Amino acid sequence: MASASYEDIELQFEDIERRLADPDVVANQSQYKVLSQRYTELKTFVQLYREYKQLEAEKTDVTALLDDAEMGEVAHDELQVINDRLAAIDDELQLFLIPKDPDDYRNAIVEIRQGTGGEEAALFANVLFGMYQRYADRKGWTIEIMSQSLTEMGGIKEVSFTVSGQGVYRELKFEIGTHRVQRVPTTERSGRIHTSAATVAVLPEVEAVDVDLSMKDIRVDTYRASGAGGQHVNKTSSAVRLTHIPTNIVVACQDERSQFQNKDKAMRLLRAKIYEMQVTEQRKKTSDMRKSQVGSGDRSEKIRTYNYPQGRVTDHRIGLTVHTLDRVLQGELEPIITALIKDDRIKKLQM
Repeated sequence: MASASYEDIELQFEDIERRLADPDVVANQSQYKVLSQRYTELKTFVQLYREYKQLEAEKTDVTALLDDAEMGEVAHDELQVINDRLAAIDDELQLFLIPKDPDDYRNAIVEIRQGTGGEEAALFANVLFGMYQRYADRKGWTIEIMSQSLTEMGGIKEVSFTVSGQGVYRELKFEIGTHRVQRVPTTERSGRIHTSAATVAVLPEVEAVDVDLSMKDIRVDTYRASGAGGQHVNKTSSAVRLTHIPTNIVVACQDERSQFQNKDKAMRLLRAKIYEMQVTEQRKKTSDMRKSQVGSGDRSEKIRTYNYPQGRVTDHRIGLTVHTLDRVLQGELEPIITALIKDDRIKKLQM
C-alpha cells in the first residue's frame, strides 16, 4: 500500500476542510466553488483511508490473540474478515489515484435526437428525456432546456438542455451513444415488437475563457420560432442560429421569447461543441481516446437496449443487464452508471 501518497491526500483534504471554514474563502465564490468540488472528490477517499488505518490497528490486536488457547480460532476467523476488507479498500484507494478527466466536475449540455424508427423513435427520445430529468431530480441537479423540436404526437425530434450540479459530466458522459428500444408501439394493432432508437450526446459546458471565440468568425441568423407541426409560437424573429465559419459548426436556439436569451444559450452550446472538437483532436493525437473511455463515445455506437416485453435494460459495453426497466425509466440510473464508472477506472488502471 502506497501509504505515503495516501497520507499526503489526507493532509490535503484536512487543509481544504480548514480553508472552507475561512470567512474570506467563503466570500470568494469562485475559490469556494473550486475547493468545495475538490473536498467532495477527496471525501470518499479519506473516509476509506481512515477505515483502512483503523482496520490495520485492529489487525495488530487480533494477530496478538492467534496463539491464545481460547481465542485463537475466533481470532483466526476475524483476521480473515479484516484482511479481505483491507484488500477491498486498497483496491478502491488505488483506483482513486488514476488521473481524472479534467472535465469531470463541469456541468453538461445534453442533446437527444430521434433516431431510426420514425414517430416511435421520437416518442422514445421523449422517454429518455424524462428519464434524465428524474435522474437529475434524484441527484439534486437542475435542468434548463436550451432548444427543442417536438412532433405532433408529443415525441421529440431533438432537444438540447444543460444539467448543472456536482459531478454532472463525470456521470452523464457515459450516456453518449445510441439507445435502442424494443417495444410494441401504441399505434401497432398486430402487437408486433418494433425496434427504434434515439441518440444521446453529452458535452462538458465550458466557460468563455476556455474557448477563444471571435464574433467575426460567427454568422448570426435570426428567424421565427416554431412549435410542433410548424406552427409559429410567436411573430417576431426571436430564434437564433449561429454558424462558426472556421469549423462549420451550426447551433440554434428558439426556446426563449427573447432573441438576446436565445443568442446567449446558443453561444453556450457553440462553445461546448468547439471545446469538444478541440479535446477530441487532442486525444486522437495522443492515441488514448479509445483506451481511456468506456466505448468510443460515438453516437453511432449502440450502447444500451431497453426491452419492454422482458422488462430489462442491457448495457452492451460492460455486459450488464438489470431487470428493473420501470425503475430505470423513473431515473434510477445509479446501478448502471456506477458500474460504468468502476469499469472505466479498472481499464485505466490496466493501461
